Amino acid sequence: MNFILFLVIGGLIGWAASKVMGTDAQQGILLNVVVGIIGAFLAGLVISPLVGVPDLTDSLSLGAVAVSFVGACLLLFVVSLFRGRRRAV
Repeated sequence: MNFILFLVIGGLIGWAASKVMGTDAQQGILLNVVVGIIGAFLAGLVISPLVGVPDLTDSLSLGAVAVSFVGACLLLFVVSLFRGRRRAV
């Protein structure tokens, strides 16, 4: 049950991050879930120990969701840096 909840929360976090970062039109629901889960994982490794908040795998709290959201936004930002902007011809 925790795995399904983790996928749903990850999907919502990924969708919200893609809305904030302006990449929602480029990605579908599957990529939203992937971005949310990878962002939550990276945030749990890097950001959570710095701010003293448990990660999303430890507890479902507002702080854990916020840290996961920041991680997903940072992931989208880094991906956009490497991908670059494409010009319309």
